[in-house]
Amino acid sequence: MNTSTAVDEAAPNPILVEALRGSLRESAHRGAVAVVDAGGRVVAALGDITRPIFARSAIKVLQALPLVASGAADRLALDDEELAVACASHGGEPEHVAVVERLLGKAGLDASALECGSHWPYRESTQREMATTGRTPTALCNNCSGKHAGFLALASGLAGGVDLRRYIKGYVAPDHPVMRAVSAAVAAATDYDLDLDPAARGTDGCSIPTFAIPLHQLALAFARVGTGEGLPPATANAALRLRRAVARHPFMVGGTGRFDTKVMERLGERVFCKVGAEAVYCAALPERGLGVAIKIDDGQNPRAAEVAMASVIEAFVTLGESDAVFVRALSDVTLKNWNGIEVGRLRATDALRAGLRG
Repeated sequence: MNTSTAVDEAAPNPILVEALRGSLRESAHRGAVAVVDAGGRVVAALGDITRPIFARSAIKVLQALPLVASGAADRLALDDEELAVACASHGGEPEHVAVVERLLGKAGLDASALECGSHWPYRESTQREMATTGRTPTALCNNCSGKHAGFLALASGLAGGVDLRRYIKGYVAPDHPVMRAVSAAVAAATDYDLDLDPAARGTDGCSIPTFAIPLHQLALAFARVGTGEGLPPATANAALRLRRAVARHPFMVGGTGRFDTKVMERLGERVFCKVGAEAVYCAALPERGLGVAIKIDDGQNPRAAEVAMASVIEAFVTLGESDAVFVRALSDVTLKNWNGIEVGRLRATDALRAGLRG
């Protein structure tokens, strides 16, 4: 029997987000939310926060911790834009590509070293401009190219006297020293044994290992990232440096019109949030000393996970009047058709808002 399926059938997660057409619910999105402090105390929880889920790109900041904590970022004189793009799921816009190239150049490498694969940029206008000029996507356009450039920068510090080009070959493999350092950082921050269940391992879209981790442990890691509590001094300093880099350059983490970029442009260091594939979302709320982890069961990122994260921000971040209006528009979204006619809403459910109030 598939254990996770049996659990889902016995105790389904609550409906967190609903789509209305007119005043009638048309769709509903179930999921789970954990809000935890740096000591592991659960401040708010909805749904099953103990079931391991693949964190995907939501934990890129955890994967970037060794880059800074090891001293590699200082040796290469990486700036805040480069550190921010190392935490990114960027849209492949020209500004992103330029910064990734610059980061690679500081490590003495170029795009040929990237093992993340290629895809078209997310932004349609960038795709059209490339197609019009006869260009095809490279690995630099991959939303994970910044993260991978960060891995390669870390490799330049780990390689020692070994030829770097020879050392980095296959750096995405689980047993490569780079991935061992990255996985160890994730395990330490989450306080979770990644070897607990061999079946709870997979390969991410960008070819690196990905691990299934409970929402409670993911939220704990982000509380630690936001406060430094529970982390060794070098790692706590790395977390602070990465958060501040992203707050200074939120465009690098997402791009034009992306939720993470919009929220962090507006709220600065009050929120560090990061989306992952299949509707995983994590955040650090440093002022409150809290970490957040969300998983929407059906994998709906822009429809449901963003609404859920906006609702968490409303519940736990101190917002002035204009900021509150901004965030409410993200947790209660007006839906319009192609003629600009209002047809419904995408909103947090009363159950979600009540559960976040405790």
